[in-house]
Amino acid sequence: MPEPEETPEHWSKFRERCRLIIFHSTRPAEKLFDVLLILAIIVSVITVMLASVESIRAEYGGLLYAVEWVFTGLFTLEYFVRIYVSKKPLRYIFSFFGLVDLLSILPTYVDLFLPGAHYLMLFRALRVLRIFRVLKMVQFVGEANQLYAAIKASLRKIIVFVMAVVTMVLILGSIMYLIEGPEHGFTSIPKSVYWAIVTLTTVGYGDISPQTPLGQMFASLIMITGYGVIAVPTGIVTAELTLATTTEKNERRCETCGETGHKYTAKYCRNCGERL
Repeated sequence: MPEPEETPEHWSKFRERCRLIIFHSTRPAEKLFDVLLILAIIVSVITVMLASVESIRAEYGGLLYAVEWVFTGLFTLEYFVRIYVSKKPLRYIFSFFGLVDLLSILPTYVDLFLPGAHYLMLFRALRVLRIFRVLKMVQFVGEANQLYAAIKASLRKIIVFVMAVVTMVLILGSIMYLIEGPEHGFTSIPKSVYWAIVTLTTVGYGDISPQTPLGQMFASLIMITGYGVIAVPTGIVTAELTLATTTEKNERRCETCGETGHKYTAKYCRNCGERL
């Protein structure tokens, strides 16, 4: 008895099933796909890292090269399947994960024309971020949105702060150039500015340091100032994060009874008990 032909309806259901498996992580099959994908990503990244070790590459270079192409083929197929089953292909292509997926396969092909480009395949490590879906961490989406809102609200203040710091290190570097001079290693203003940045951020590489008492005193003041400078952006983001948390709490409203002021982690209305 001949098998029934596939109808557009059957194919549509198959496509929808593939879309659920690829883009969701609620059922066992969907979780299994993500777990296998993450394992493949990890193994492929390890392969690229091992290929960068000269002794390993000399002995197993051919095998590693073959494995690299196998993973590239699988990821290429997966990328185009994602585009095909996606409801909005362009939205996926230009999304964060869509761009990362593309970057994870391009280096291997580019390496055919520009040798050495395949090491850029370490971009695949970013795809491990999909594990957040597997672990059902969607309950942290609210916190992530708050952090994003806080950073976005702080952006202009942080830009002003960075510009102020850049101006500060230019002035400090120029002053140190005048104090120490080329004879003590401060051969130019750019090099002095580099020293000021390293000192202000309390990194202190030690490759260049003031030798005169006045220079050492000035450097000490810059180091102490550095601790206060580092704390500024933290305070800005923290203040905006607190504001975002308070705003979201005040805006959460129950659609059933109209009660407001629920915590962003609340699942049920505190007044009528309906799900938020």
